[in-house]
Amino acid sequence: MSAWLQFLGMGLVWGASFLFMKVALEGVSFGQVAWSRTMLGAIALGLVVLVTRPRVTDASGTAGPVLPREPVVWGHFLVVSLTTCVIPYLSFAWAEQYVSSSLASIYNATTPIMTALMATLVFRVERLGGSRWFGVGLGILGVLVVIAPWQLSGLTGSLAGQLACLLATLCYGFTFGYQRRFLSHRPIAPATFAFLSIGVSAVVMLALTPWLAIGPVTLDWQVVGSLLALGVLGTGLAYIWNINVLRAWGPTGVSTVTYVTPVVGVALGMVLLGEQLSWHEPVGAVLVLLGILFAQGRLRVPGSRVEP
Repeated sequence: MSAWLQFLGMGLVWGASFLFMKVALEGVSFGQVAWSRTMLGAIALGLVVLVTRPRVTDASGTAGPVLPREPVVWGHFLVVSLTTCVIPYLSFAWAEQYVSSSLASIYNATTPIMTALMATLVFRVERLGGSRWFGVGLGILGVLVVIAPWQLSGLTGSLAGQLACLLATLCYGFTFGYQRRFLSHRPIAPATFAFLSIGVSAVVMLALTPWLAIGPVTLDWQVVGSLLALGVLGTGLAYIWNINVLRAWGPTGVSTVTYVTPVVGVALGMVLLGEQLSWHEPVGAVLVLLGILFAQGRLRVPGSRVEP
């Protein structure tokens, strides 16, 4: 029951993040949205690590350090920070100036497709069979249907915003492949792993403060509440829930949150913000989700061999 509650919490919080970004943009700039959520998330995760002091024990039963000591590990987390938070958070916040929160949540669902491409073609940590490649192709087709190039005559704000969303999910895909190649085998506690990913991102954001965080703001309870929800919940506690569900269900089980977030994002955008979807956007979203099912091996092309 605890894992189910945390799983639903993840889906709701991450699905609602696109609504929170849209509301926050009414009072602060896109850079301030990304800066604030990263700082608040780092503080929340830092407090968790400070209180729990998580350690990984080796084969002899000796507990390792709370934080890694090897400089190369910190270098890897610097790369992860850029592709986990800095670039995606800025890209999504910038994009939502031009696209609806519903559409942004649909694009976020392309993350498993991007992950499959990066893990297979760039980092070579996975191999895809015919059914899974079919899923990748189907997901790409779904993205094209969502973009609806037949309706665009040039690089409009909407198209630029959609491309920014895809840049964000491409970064997420890169992150998963990079972590598996360079970090997953290291003895780092899950809570510490989450904290370092967000904490190093906060250091980068601090360095960018003059360009991102300095500027006029118009704060009310809705803007402040949205920023707090984005940071403390979406960038902080939801990562802890994700780790707990990963331990209980494994990576395949926890990845199904991908199917929950766009449903929540679209529903909240339509109900609370009055956003409307054109026919091709939900159709493309269905193709993307079907592509994910094939790419993850949950569905397979009839007659194809069962893939590992």
